[in-house]
Amino acid sequence: MSVTRRQFTRALASAGIALAFERWLDAQQIRPVAGGRLTGTMPLGRFDRRPAPPLNVLLGTGLDARQFTDLSSIDSSGLVTPVENFYVRTSQPPELPPTRSWKVVLGGLIAAEQPLDLGVLERESRDAGTHLMECAGNSDPANFGLLSAASWTGVPVAALLDRTRAEARGQRVRITGVDDERMVSMTSTPGASWIFTRQELEKSGAFLALAMNGRPLTPDHGAPVRLMVPNYYGCSCIKWVSRIDWVADDEPATSQMMEFSVRTHQQGVPRLAREYEPPVIEIAAMPVRVEQWIVANDGRDRVVYRVVGLRWGGASRQVPLTIRFGSGDQSVPVSDCPPSDNPTTWSLWSHYWTPDRPGRYAITLGVADSTLPARRLGLYFYTRDVQVDRV
Repeated sequence: MSVTRRQFTRALASAGIALAFERWLDAQQIRPVAGGRLTGTMPLGRFDRRPAPPLNVLLGTGLDARQFTDLSSIDSSGLVTPVENFYVRTSQPPELPPTRSWKVVLGGLIAAEQPLDLGVLERESRDAGTHLMECAGNSDPANFGLLSAASWTGVPVAALLDRTRAEARGQRVRITGVDDERMVSMTSTPGASWIFTRQELEKSGAFLALAMNGRPLTPDHGAPVRLMVPNYYGCSCIKWVSRIDWVADDEPATSQMMEFSVRTHQQGVPRLAREYEPPVIEIAAMPVRVEQWIVANDGRDRVVYRVVGLRWGGASRQVPLTIRFGSGDQSVPVSDCPPSDNPTTWSLWSHYWTPDRPGRYAITLGVADSTLPARRLGLYFYTRDVQVDRV
């Protein structure tokens, strides 16, 4: 007789070893249903059926460059994106200063500018943890591949600000990077800078990154120095950082901030930086693959689908995700949604599903707790569809 994983672990509960067994199953990545066999992975697509762009390949140049990360094979053994597959929103400008002569200038409303060379930053660099980055324009339902996670090394921005003493008027911090001001772009506005409060930078744990996954940054990922603000959209994580300036409280919003106003949940296009809400990534989730399993049940084969997905954003370690498979369906709790050890990167969830009939299904995630901010999920932003031919 075949038994499900849940039935088996319930049987072990009285012996006090069910939790340990569950963890062992996860570590072994064993079949989700006892006696089942994986027969294939169903591709996730988009409703309009347009071709998806190539994945893990750099397309275009400069401000119009894009590289979409293939998320479909992520599992518990590979939650960090290889550097070569990490998404790219814009590639390096054609002319960058030589790396060894690179300086980050501390300036603005202070008595005298302080240039910091790369050697100083390297000596103060330390492990900064694993953090996810998502482009605010991550909107292609064919893959939603402007999303990646890496292990970072860098210098806390707060430590660099401690080197300066701002004038009384210096209430905010503008971080600026080198950009291609001459390219005529179809998709981006030239100018790379963002304005924060010091409190934002400290609370988020912002740092200047010098390395990712144990390797120096590549040019397309902002080498030699980029800003990383955990759990903020990637548009605020300035590449090729060259200046950190104290600015006044009435400093105008930068062109970068204005370009991404709508995508970062602003009310209109703020004129002043102080009117701009922090571009925080709220709770988000989506499926990345649907696995088809065949399970023997009383001498007959039964088809079971396992939906595997990612959850990221927000500050909560435990999020009660819900799932549905059509606009008229009732949302139900995701069957396996463990707490996250680190809310600034993604975690995996899975859900067992037995559709009633063949057809095309729209997989939509939600959050059962309405007090948890999740605006994109509320707009069905990350909905993906799958074709099921066997039930």
